[in-house]
Amino acid sequence: MAETKVIVITGASGGIGAALARQLGVQEHQVVLAARRERELKEVAGAIGHHALAVKCDVTHRSEVEHLKAAALDHFGRIDVWVNNVGRGVGRKVLELSDADLDEMLSVNLKSALYGMQVIIPYFQEQGKGHLINISTFLSRVPFATYRSAYSAAKAALNCLTANLRMDLRASHPGIHVSLVLPGTVLTDFAKNALGGTPVIPHGASSVNPQTAEEVAAVIADVIENPKPEVYTNPALADIARRYSEDVAAFEDGLVRRG
Repeated sequence: MAETKVIVITGASGGIGAALARQLGVQEHQVVLAARRERELKEVAGAIGHHALAVKCDVTHRSEVEHLKAAALDHFGRIDVWVNNVGRGVGRKVLELSDADLDEMLSVNLKSALYGMQVIIPYFQEQGKGHLINISTFLSRVPFATYRSAYSAAKAALNCLTANLRMDLRASHPGIHVSLVLPGTVLTDFAKNALGGTPVIPHGASSVNPQTAEEVAAVIADVIENPKPEVYTNPALADIARRYSEDVAAFEDGLVRRG
């Protein structure tokens, strides 16, 4: 049986975060669940049982992220893995974005993860080990959905912060793992909750089938057990990203022709 870990998951009141918490709970890991929606958060934690701690937390505030870390340590005595999972979209193209739209995307999708990194990594450095996992998106690599412009841009910035942090720690703290996970379309309430709504996408517009939250969570759970720098939750996404980077012009021309 795998070693039991204490795992902090932000954005755990629904979607990928809740699915991951449930899977880890079945594996008897101890999970600390954070989100703003207290009722939903407590329902997820209650279904898991004594292995779970619910902490109401708005991760766009550094002080609340610091409180989350303190609550986890006070309850379980240690932290082994920290998953920055919070994310929110916006349904506007580049020329439609307002200052408020961009500020919200950067606050939710980038700064919240930065706070998590800056709060937990010094603790991991003291322990000499730990695992940070940042949840990004395939859209940070390929412009399949231009109406997700600011969301994708914020996650692309998260990709850069993740890679640079990993390099900063690689020589000095080899016991600390830093992972980036890139899902594609996931069957959650993400589209419904996006600012400005989500346009209707024609059936068959994407060549990659959506994944369930449970399928994505299973990939993250595997990364926890078998750390790696980066993983797409669907292998087909990795192939598409590779083809895009190899010939951007040809790939984008193909997207335009497909409509």
